[in-house]
Amino acid sequence: MKRIVTVQDISCLGKCSLTVALPIISAMGTECCVIPTAVLSTHTMFSRFTFRDLTEDIPAIMDHWEEEKFRFDAIYTGYLGSQQQLDMVADLFSRFSGLRVVDPVMADHGKLYAGFSPEFPKAMAKLCGKADILLPNLTEACFMLDVPYRETCDRPFAETLLRGLTGLGAKIAVLTGMSFEEGKVGFLGYDSEKNQFFEYYNQKIDAAYHGTGDIFASTAVGALMAGLELQKALSVAADYTAECIRITKEDPVDLRYGVYFERALPGLVKRLEEERA
Repeated sequence: MKRIVTVQDISCLGKCSLTVALPIISAMGTECCVIPTAVLSTHTMFSRFTFRDLTEDIPAIMDHWEEEKFRFDAIYTGYLGSQQQLDMVADLFSRFSGLRVVDPVMADHGKLYAGFSPEFPKAMAKLCGKADILLPNLTEACFMLDVPYRETCDRPFAETLLRGLTGLGAKIAVLTGMSFEEGKVGFLGYDSEKNQFFEYYNQKIDAAYHGTGDIFASTAVGALMAGLELQKALSVAADYTAECIRITKEDPVDLRYGVYFERALPGLVKRLEEERA
């Protein structure tokens, strides 16, 4: 069985970060080890949540794993809340081998998330330069490259961003949540070693939920570990994310909770079996 480690926070209630990464990757047949960076009572869409920073615990976890000679097939990072945590992940990359997948969770819709300084994207860009696969949204890409954000993005601009992202050092960069045609949404990627662009789109569903980026990244990692080639793994992730949104929209409750990814898991497992057959 493949084994990965994912580094991100965990919310005791609410569907994002480790709360979705652990069950999705596990259901796809890969052992998912975790380094929790913080514990929150709920995710940040709820008010008055509690927060406990676990940064000081991370070095001891890495030391113990190194002593035990643990090995990982991939290292997947999500939300990292400080420069110190970025440095610790860089240390993790240097001490353990495996595919490096970085989702630089820090911004959306032209704005940094609360708590991040204007200097943080530059530090994140440095970590992203060590990635094999980089999964930013448009805002995160613009911030890391110090390029003015555009609410409407055409393909030439997106391709320029992708070349810039791989110029940081990442082998493959994938812009998520991209749309170049009315009613379509998906991803545009660039493989710097092959000098090749690739893309995939779904019908756009008129709904937006917290945590769907985490679902996409986690599913992509699970599919890669299951042996799917990159473009197929990303397509499976896009389809699963869209299905989660569709199911949730049909039976809406409180948008703050996130999508009903659990209800779509059996279909994901079946799809994975079909792709591997």
